[in-house]
Order: sequence, then structure tokens, then C-alpha cells
Amino acid sequence: MDPQSPTAAAAPPAARTLDVRWMHGSPSAKHNTDPDIQVHAYDEHTVILRQNMAIDYEAPFMFLLFGQARAVLIDTGATASAEYFPLRRVVDELMADRSAAHPQDAYELVVLHTHPHGDHIAGDAQFGDRPATTVVPADLESAWDFFGFGDDPDRVARVDLGGRVLECLATPGHHEAAVTFYDPWTGLLLTGDTVYPGRLYIDDWSAFGRTVDRLIDFCDSRPVTHVLGCHIEMTRQPGVDYPVRTTYQPDEPPLEMTPRQLHDIRAAIDEVGDRPGRHVFADFVLCRRDTPPEE
Repeated sequence: MDPQSPTAAAAPPAARTLDVRWMHGSPSAKHNTDPDIQVHAYDEHTVILRQNMAIDYEAPFMFLLFGQARAVLIDTGATASAEYFPLRRVVDELMADRSAAHPQDAYELVVLHTHPHGDHIAGDAQFGDRPATTVVPADLESAWDFFGFGDDPDRVARVDLGGRVLECLATPGHHEAAVTFYDPWTGLLLTGDTVYPGRLYIDDWSAFGRTVDRLIDFCDSRPVTHVLGCHIEMTRQPGVDYPVRTTYQPDEPPLEMTPRQLHDIRAAIDEVGDRPGRHVFADFVLCRRDTPPEE
């Protein structure tokens, strides 16, 4: 066993700083000079990726986590073309760097997703012919079969990367197939589009409330260092978000949120009640897209 690789017996995670200036677009997408994908090493075994806004305004975040036996890529971004969005190349380079530092005969890659919206699965086909790679489709049937949620939606599924075991929860509300991932190695809670500093689009209000309650309970029993979603849409001015489809966000707040802010979302749900529409709060906007039940 490589003593420098993550192990299940590792000490409780310490919160590392995420004092990073994320790519945030430019006034002219035509003249943008940022890389297609920003690569930030949170630690030696954990990489956070962000897609350039000049390629797609959604600018989603993706996560590459290395264990002793395999790596997992969570989400594949908003663009299918490898020419314009070379996710496979970037992941291959990171995998090669990891293999050089920690040589072994075989090392697998598993591609998972937070949910099946297009800005999180568009790059899947880039990995279709990659050797030693499993791409798990994000649709409800495929994902639920992989995680075992079809038999028990309340179970905590586990994905073993070799010493590093992710805990996975079904967290519907934004989408019926949404999944949240917890990484005990770093303490990161990866919430996809369920929780992030931006517009929380909610298709199932009741399910969303139950999901937030579950995440609060989960955080009470785990050392969560950061809550990381897949977008930034707010500004640093409380209650002000960037317009939809903007490609220039120079005043972004941090990506990372805290378990305390889950309680803020719970309080906001209670405040909104049965009122549909857009509801603005300091760190997020609740966008209720379902129709409240009739009295």
C-alpha cells in the first residue's frame, strides 16, 4: 500500500483553504485568453476543474478524486466537443501525472454524475472508448441501479476508490436523479446543483425540503470541511445574482459554502412556504419551478 495515498484510516480531515481565483470569463468571449479548463489541486489526490465561460456560460465545476485502485470523475461539463472542451485530454494528463508519482500496473477511471442535466454530462462521450474506464449514465434508472437507490433510496451508497470510500446519497429536488457525494478523505460534500451560491432551481419542492433536511443530518454526523456545488451565480453583494447566460462574472463569491448555510436554506424553505417563483436570499436564490398543491 502506498503510504502517500488516501486510506480509510486517515485522521479526520482538516479544512484546506480554497483561496483560489476561479476563471470568471471576460468582457469579450472572443478575446478570452483563459485555458479551456482551469485545474486546481486541492491536495495531491483531489482536483477541482472549472470549464471556461467563453466555451459555455454555465461554467460548471467538475471533480477528479484519486484513490489507490481507481479515480472518479464527477460530472463531465457542458460541451461535447473535445476540440473546444478537451476534458479527456486534461483528465488523461492528470491521470498520467498521478501514475508517475504512484506507479502501479492498472489504474481505473469511473465517471459519475451529480445529475443528468446537459451541462453536467455533455463530455461523457469523450470517455466512451477510454481504456479501463466505466462511464455510469446519469439517468435515473442507470444511476439508481449503480448506487442501489432503487431498492432503498435512503441508503448511503459507497464507492470504493481503494482506501478512499465515497459516501453517496440520493438527493432529489433539483432533479429526481440528483446525487450528493461525501469524501471522508477531504471532508468535501459535493452537492451538484442542489446547493451552491446561485439560483437553486427546484422541480420538486417537497423532495427538496427532505433533501436539505437529510444533508443537515448527514453533516451533523460527518466532519464536513466545505460544501461544494457545481456553479457560482451570485455576486459578492448579498442577494444579487448575475444575469442568466452572462459570460463575465468578475465579482464572484467563493465556491465553497458551509454546513451552516444548509440551515439558512432550510429557513428559507420555511419562509417561502407554498409560494411559487423566485425568492432571493443573501447567498442564494430559491427558484421554485413546481406547482404547489391546491388547497
